[in-house]
Amino acid sequence: MNNTIIILTLLSGLLVLYHHLGYPLLLKLLNQAHHDDCYIKPRQYCNSSADTHLPDITLVIPAYNEAQWIAEKIRNVAALDYPSEHLHVLVGCDGCTDQTYDIALATAQEPECADLHIKIVNFSKNRGKVAILNTLLATLTCDLVALTDTSALISIDALMIAAERFKDPKIGVLNGHYHLLTPGSAGEKAYWDYQSQIKLTEAALGSTLGAHGAFYVFRRALFEPLATDTINDDFILPMKIVLAGYRADYENSIHSVELEKASDNQDQQRRRRIAAGNLQQLIRLKGLLSPRYKGIAFAFFSGKALRVFMPFLMIFSLLGSLLLAQSLLLFLVLAILQIVLYSLASWQLLIKPKNSNKVSRLLGYLVGGHIAGLIGTMHYLLRLDDMRWTKVK
Repeated sequence: MNNTIIILTLLSGLLVLYHHLGYPLLLKLLNQAHHDDCYIKPRQYCNSSADTHLPDITLVIPAYNEAQWIAEKIRNVAALDYPSEHLHVLVGCDGCTDQTYDIALATAQEPECADLHIKIVNFSKNRGKVAILNTLLATLTCDLVALTDTSALISIDALMIAAERFKDPKIGVLNGHYHLLTPGSAGEKAYWDYQSQIKLTEAALGSTLGAHGAFYVFRRALFEPLATDTINDDFILPMKIVLAGYRADYENSIHSVELEKASDNQDQQRRRRIAAGNLQQLIRLKGLLSPRYKGIAFAFFSGKALRVFMPFLMIFSLLGSLLLAQSLLLFLVLAILQIVLYSLASWQLLIKPKNSNKVSRLLGYLVGGHIAGLIGTMHYLLRLDDMRWTKVK
């Protein structure tokens, strides 16, 4: 019995270290394999004969109570440097209870939006983001679809770069670089910088895992309607395309900037929801763990599957170390080390000191994320959450 506890405790600890340190280090070593950033000669909004060869793109903006951001979003889309005859914009207002629809209509009439082919659909009843996407995408006949969040602004050459990258017939999904205009904390900024590097290296392994809802592009012909209870649609949708044999790639020269600053409460709720979605997508996309997917399977196991189990592995590693510390020096040292690290994280989470160092801030953000992950996973297992899309206040 003691030997079993020793093996399981060591295995749990090693997996925790591997997920947080070993896997990122391996990806860093592989990072040199990625392609150079795509460069597109600026069009300067001038039409040319080459425009006839560009794909038709529909930019889809699902919106629920986005009165604060919808006007700037439409103006941003109107400023994109892409031929108007090849670009259509579809805004889906999902039973909004604020002025999102009225503001969108008024903004579309502004002079700077005159050349924008925009359709604003006002759904009378809130059905959730997935239902809205299924309804809107079923009506499209374009070559490419770009999905984007209302609160994220897109770099003006994003669609031209995407059109160039999709000349590669093997690419089914394309991700851009995600920025936070005003991070809620230093830990949040470090986390998203880390995620961007992860995406870049995942592409070198075969495909990026999922996408960020701020902005990503995919081939319309490859879209399959999503199950209505889908939580992380921006993971399930692109990875179903990868399962079909296409590649999800990353383009560092496409930028999306998140305007909305998340409060601590918003960030925790978002992370709980993502954690529930991580468990759901592990169940529904378990085929990606097959060795036939090679680098994708490796990344899916190391980056996504382990994340689902990470809170449980951390708990077992600590409890096992405490239990074995009485008889084995190694586990006494490991128990003390874990207690110190979790104490630093707890201090950061509970006290929120203003003069803490970068390491403790990042540690607090990571541990806080795993706590949210544990809650989200348990909520999903026990069916405690209504999975309908709501605006976090």
